[in-house]
Amino acid sequence: MEMNFIKNANILQILILILVLSSCTKEKKKVQLSDALLPKSTLPKMKPLTNEHPKLTAEYINSKKRSVESFYNKTWPNNSANGSFLVAQNGQIIYENYEGYANKRDKRLITSTTPLHLASVSKVLTATAVLKLINAKRIDLDQKVNTILKEFPYPDVTIKTLLDHRSGMRNYAYFTDRDKTVWDRHNRLTNQDILTIMATKDIGLEFKTDTRFSYCNTNYAMLALIIEKITKLPYKEAMRQIIFKPLGMKNTYVFDYERDKDTIAPSYKGNGVEIGKDYLDAVYGDKNIYSTPRDLLKFDRARNSGVFLNPKLFKEVFEGYSNERAGEKNYGLGIRIINWKTGQNFYFHNGWWHGNTSSYITLPKEKVTIIALSNKFTTRTYQVRKLSRLFGDYPFPLGKGEKEE
Repeated sequence: MEMNFIKNANILQILILILVLSSCTKEKKKVQLSDALLPKSTLPKMKPLTNEHPKLTAEYINSKKRSVESFYNKTWPNNSANGSFLVAQNGQIIYENYEGYANKRDKRLITSTTPLHLASVSKVLTATAVLKLINAKRIDLDQKVNTILKEFPYPDVTIKTLLDHRSGMRNYAYFTDRDKTVWDRHNRLTNQDILTIMATKDIGLEFKTDTRFSYCNTNYAMLALIIEKITKLPYKEAMRQIIFKPLGMKNTYVFDYERDKDTIAPSYKGNGVEIGKDYLDAVYGDKNIYSTPRDLLKFDRARNSGVFLNPKLFKEVFEGYSNERAGEKNYGLGIRIINWKTGQNFYFHNGWWHGNTSSYITLPKEKVTIIALSNKFTTRTYQVRKLSRLFGDYPFPLGKGEKEE
């Protein structure tokens, strides 16, 4: 009798344990893990921002659309643009335009789904992947780079000084161009080549780390290698898994020289002459992401959502870290900043590579996104910043012959 009682009690305990574990499993499925709790084998992923409120009224959209369209027609008169353009608020497109040739040879036109080279706007996306890894506690913002890339030769350089361009490193385009004993320009340069050259060819720093700002593409080429080292994936695949796929950026990819060199939209000089490839075209992280304004709109809204990063790190992204000289221009963690004396701040990033020019503008307070991309060289791409005046107190000076709408 006693043995049966003990046996039945044990069975009852096991049943209760199974029920508890089952309940816990169901509950865990309901809980969305934060980046910091993700298992080491899982990559942190961007989360799309949908159903933004308030919805813009038709009257508001039409009013802003008239002003934006007027600006567009004055900036690129007589259909002279060769690129993509979009203005949106609360994730809703107010105005967009697509003009010109993606490829003049086969008369392929630029449409809303045509990926164009982002040039240095690629840095914003590279920084975003790094920030997600920091947020997930896979790396630290102030971590020394040589603890990740073992052959990295500059002991004081941190991930932060790569992100904010205060590392003091020299631009790889210069130290590989001027001395044939450093690099043979008949060979395509890679990110790993840059690291190896700096480690073995006595490439000194331009200045002591974290003493001043100097915009340098080498910083972001190294950040791409860090992404690869931490994720154990090629940069293009890590970017796809962390950013592109989760956000539904179906027309965005990292340029692969061998795979894509004959299919991408080439770039052109201002006179329409096609620009060929050179030995620097295989380096990524600082450039070499192709995308569309609609995809970048998805990206921008996700970056400005409340779940992109923890509040402390998110605030640090938009801090200016180069204050050794008085002035309005500054740089955060992968974003350019203008700080006006009025207290108003403007966040953006421009790009220029071969004939490609790009401008990405994000106005977090007004929830406005402005994108301009061109694969035919023009500095007019950068003028779109003036559209910020339509949405807030952004005191950009009026150009010659311009007036407020």
